[in-house]
Amino acid sequence: MSDVQSLITLLKRIDRRGYKAYIDLKGKHTFPSFTLFIDHVQGDPFAAPSRIRVRMDREIIKCPELFTSNRVRLMATADWLARQIREAIHSQSAPSMTDSRNKRTGSRRHSQSQGSGKSGLISIDAGGQEVLERTAIKIHADWIEARMEIGLPAAGRKILATEAIHLLTQKLPKIIERGLMWDESKAAEAKAFIECIENQEAIRKQLSNHGLIAFVADGAVLPRRTGVNHTPMPTEQAIPFYSPDSLAIEINLPNAIPLKGQKTIRGMGVRTGITLIVGGGYHGKSTLLSALENGVYPHIPGDGREYVVSSRDLVKVRSEDGRSISGVDIHAFIGQLPSGIEGDSSSAGFKTHAFSTQDASGSTSQAAAIAEAVEAGAHGLLLDEDTSATNFMLRDSRMQKLVHTENEPITPFLDRVRELYNEFGVSTVLVMGGSGDYFDVADSVIMMKNYRAQDVTLEAHQIASENETGRRPESKSTLEAFKDRYPMAGSIEASRGKRSVNISTKSRELILYGEEAIDLRYLTQIADTSQTHAIAWSIHLASTRLMTQADALQTSQRAQPLTSVLDQIEKIFDEDGLDVLGSTSSLSISEKHPGRLARPRRHEISGALSRLRCLRTQSKPTRD
Repeated sequence: MSDVQSLITLLKRIDRRGYKAYIDLKGKHTFPSFTLFIDHVQGDPFAAPSRIRVRMDREIIKCPELFTSNRVRLMATADWLARQIREAIHSQSAPSMTDSRNKRTGSRRHSQSQGSGKSGLISIDAGGQEVLERTAIKIHADWIEARMEIGLPAAGRKILATEAIHLLTQKLPKIIERGLMWDESKAAEAKAFIECIENQEAIRKQLSNHGLIAFVADGAVLPRRTGVNHTPMPTEQAIPFYSPDSLAIEINLPNAIPLKGQKTIRGMGVRTGITLIVGGGYHGKSTLLSALENGVYPHIPGDGREYVVSSRDLVKVRSEDGRSISGVDIHAFIGQLPSGIEGDSSSAGFKTHAFSTQDASGSTSQAAAIAEAVEAGAHGLLLDEDTSATNFMLRDSRMQKLVHTENEPITPFLDRVRELYNEFGVSTVLVMGGSGDYFDVADSVIMMKNYRAQDVTLEAHQIASENETGRRPESKSTLEAFKDRYPMAGSIEASRGKRSVNISTKSRELILYGEEAIDLRYLTQIADTSQTHAIAWSIHLASTRLMTQADALQTSQRAQPLTSVLDQIEKIFDEDGLDVLGSTSSLSISEKHPGRLARPRRHEISGALSRLRCLRTQSKPTRD
């Protein structure tokens, strides 16, 4: 342990030495108002930045106890603090006059980046539009800790002690003081932020009591700025959402909405059952579905979608040509396949009860996605005809006459969607612009016209009754419960070459796990890369600790169903937090600094695991 002066002395001692000498900084350093922990020192200025933690007593921060009085407020406060630190980092990023002068003369040593590679970089995982449980800020009864990354300055691969002293003893304390310390103005801003998140979670808890799977508030701004920029479209361009009177509902809130002062909110309730979203092209159908898809997470105030709230267990599904499938029961949608097509043909009559393939078609992949969602506990499904397999969604009467039912293994979703709700309580919201056959099974039909919602349920039902399609239902049997899968822990290999654990996240959409790549492009409800990072290590946690369990006599290990594994992961996160992912093996992901993790839903963990090509599953438990 050292104090600030000792840290300065140490840095002066290693000035101009090789970059690896920075390892001497590792450990605990006491500052007047906080404690700095340097947990990991990068081995090279071009490598991933060093990882630090800054811990400050709550008595110094003066964070009100009320702001952390329950789980929702704790999450919201931590998220808000991370955003405050990020703003403080940005405020310290403006180049000084010396930096500007050196930049003009071409000096690399005193450039804005303070040297080579990642020199001078400071960052914290503060997220985007969604508010998630993260590890970037840890709130303890006595202290609050910020987990950050920092690039230690270098010229080439030589240590720049003067710049490092400035970075650690001047710039960093200013960031921490501005980011963590509270005053009256900050308290008011934080209160508004926290209460907005608390209101959203209160709505979510009330959905089932109102017979809803989602709620879209009047005045919500649903369109985003661009396809890759998830901030709201400017208000002068966007048309605010307003509910049709027939679908409107008022929900009570625990906190008054700013400016309005009211503790109720009006909006459209998306009811349980089967809901169609129809309308012409470019009239807002997919925009509404996207808002519902992202409404599984709370959003920051001012997002426009902050009061678009969906059931936590609403899952977007789609077709996905080429994905792997392991032991999924898809027989409700895909019956006996012709010899030589896709899965294992060893038991031709029953092979789709535990279907596997390394190269799924559009229809089999969508059938698997639905079965996997239900297996993981989905309360509702979101589908868009644009991203669905046409032959999976329906077959019209003309095609039925040409290709007889006995020659078609696919039972269209149209003929199962009602059973999914009646038998298992799984609702469906479907964007459909090209076929009216779904009018026969829909409970609600919402038309988007010029970005405005209209309730056309009665009209759609009348059209259905007056215009018979001549189509015959194609269900060959009643819908049965999907069979549980038992993942085989031994099939999930994280090693690569000499590395016993080789797991990394390359983007929101890609995990490198052992020698395999997991493609997550179509798991669209992953909000950011920090969730992807947590998903990767959740799979490792599951395979090393949760997929098998000792029997009562402690004589053997019994495989666990995937649903039980997901339940255990959620229980661990609830009780121990995400930090547990940093200790799933002797090779921890970030030593004492799990600072870039955000909590994923069980559905995305299941979805990623199911796309791991080495995964093998069983339909019945076995003992090792």
